[in-house]
Amino acid sequence: MVSGTLFLLVPVLFFASAFLLGYLAVIQGRSFWGDYEAVFKESAEVNLGDMFLFIDPHRLFMYNVLALVVLPLLVLVLTGDLAPALGMALLVMVVPFYLYRSMRRKRWRAFERQLPEALSMISSGLGAGASLGMALESLVREQPAPLSQEFMLFLREQRLGVDFETSLRNMERRLPLADFHMFASALRISREVGGNLGEILERLADTLRRKATMEGKIESLTAQGKMQGYVMTALPVFLGFLLYFLEPEAMAQLFTTPKGWTVLAVVFIMESLGYVFIRKVTHIDV
Repeated sequence: MVSGTLFLLVPVLFFASAFLLGYLAVIQGRSFWGDYEAVFKESAEVNLGDMFLFIDPHRLFMYNVLALVVLPLLVLVLTGDLAPALGMALLVMVVPFYLYRSMRRKRWRAFERQLPEALSMISSGLGAGASLGMALESLVREQPAPLSQEFMLFLREQRLGVDFETSLRNMERRLPLADFHMFASALRISREVGGNLGEILERLADTLRRKATMEGKIESLTAQGKMQGYVMTALPVFLGFLLYFLEPEAMAQLFTTPKGWTVLAVVFIMESLGYVFIRKVTHIDV
């Protein structure tokens, strides 16, 4: 009788445990997915808004979900292995955030290239008797994006009642650049203690032009080292994929055995350290 009861109880406990684990997995999965959706939409709204790209975050999230379903399935069909498909899924989830950062940096570089000429235009306007606001309005009309967009928003905020200092701080938040910080400091000092703002801005423009020339020379001299860093970092990954397609059974041990996981961890750490060291050597601040 006891053995019969145990015989019936064991499957019940097994299915109950499986149901509980499945329920917990679903709960955790929903929580993770909800957090990912919230972070994705917030990041899209903030980053794209700062770049004056007004795209619906929900639509972008749906495109991301579509890519998250289609691309891993495509990789799974082509390779027949789950590991590359999971890697593709992780890549699809991470790429948008790196793309936002890359777009912001590209925008910042474009703004820095436009800034010296803009300062000269403001200086000329002030020298001709115009006020700072009139000089900035002329700048907005004549300069292309992104500089015109940033100063246009700066002027709009003041028309809506935002004080000068708050508008300037908002602009500094959107443009965390050393060159623009010097311009903002010059404006603050001129408003507090006076002085010839036009002459100050003209000298600052000349300094920024010389700085840009020096940075261009340094970048051209370090370009070969940077490219070597990229190639040396990508080469082991490329060879790993090539060997995986040539010898899938041998390479599968890297992903299915503890020794293989250890080797992958060591390779990842060494690759990361090498890339960081090369970046440190080739990155020179002016």
